[in-house]
Amino acid sequence: MDINLCSKGANNLNNMTTNELEQTLQQDETIQLIDVRETDEYAGGHIKQAKNVLLSELTERTNELDPSRPLHVICLSGGRSMNAAMYLEQAGFDVTNVDGGMMSWEGNVTR
Repeated sequence: MDINLCSKGANNLNNMTTNELEQTLQQDETIQLIDVRETDEYAGGHIKQAKNVLLSELTERTNELDPSRPLHVICLSGGRSMNAAMYLEQAGFDVTNVDGGMMSWEGNVTR
């Protein structure tokens, strides 16, 4: 399945800022955070709690995610994560896209 979807329906998707994500990560240990950037981008700096699931591999790796827990998706600027979030929402996940992505992240990063 191709998950490079058009933006149709994106307005109904849950979105949050990187500041809101940072607060959520501090307050709620049950959320899942996936980073859909390429391996080299992820290795260059990522949020500690983020699991790297490449956008190109998401359909094959969806089974690695827990549908009973909230899921947040981040990328570099928000485009790829929006596509991933729309796919995951259609797959039944409680998903939130992180607007601005790692370009807006002001918290600590792990390399």
